[in-house]
Amino acid sequence: MSRRSYDQYCAVARALDAVGDRWTLLIVRELLGGARRYTDLHTDLPGVSTDMLASRLKDMEREGLATRRRLAPPGAAFVYELTPRGRELLPVLTALADWGAPALGDPRPTDAVRAHWFAVPLLTRLAAHFSGDPATPAAPGIGVLDVVLDEGTFHVTLGGDTPVYGDGPAPEPDVSLRMSTATCVDVAYDQVSLSQALESGRIAVTPAGEADAVSAGARGAGGTP
Repeated sequence: MSRRSYDQYCAVARALDAVGDRWTLLIVRELLGGARRYTDLHTDLPGVSTDMLASRLKDMEREGLATRRRLAPPGAAFVYELTPRGRELLPVLTALADWGAPALGDPRPTDAVRAHWFAVPLLTRLAAHFSGDPATPAAPGIGVLDVVLDEGTFHVTLGGDTPVYGDGPAPEPDVSLRMSTATCVDVAYDQVSLSQALESGRIAVTPAGEADAVSAGARGAGGTP
């Protein structure tokens, strides 16, 4: 069955035909961090029903935004991942995050929080800071870094055309950045620059070698390997 369409000869309408349904862009947000199992997606999308998630994933496959494949043994589970066209939605989500930031405010009692939800707005800030400029605090030329929050850890890989992130700590991060969720929000939404947060001590920097120990500790505390 084909999906409903606005039937308007307009690029905005065509885009919304593909991603305008409830939950679709949040599924994209999850898959930007790499391939995920259905159960992982359901866990990190609090509030979505199993039927709705399955329906949206099928829609995304039909639109060429995501694919489903079986992992090689011993995993042998099915995972979903974005296609190149699906990954092109990263700047769209970045723009939406920046636009929605003024409405974020303080967390509501009913709000769920996941560490990797801050990755999308942080990517461009981290890439700009660790671009190899010797004037920046911490070591220049950082390639892979962990971001450690109370809610969990995610890692960012810089370099190439577009920075990417993954859930959980990196196997061998060049540096680890530990911060509170409040500091992460301030940096992600330009209330304070990354340089200012580092210089003021709101972000603790752990260099290579020591960062491995931090990552190992995060894994032991429940982080994703």
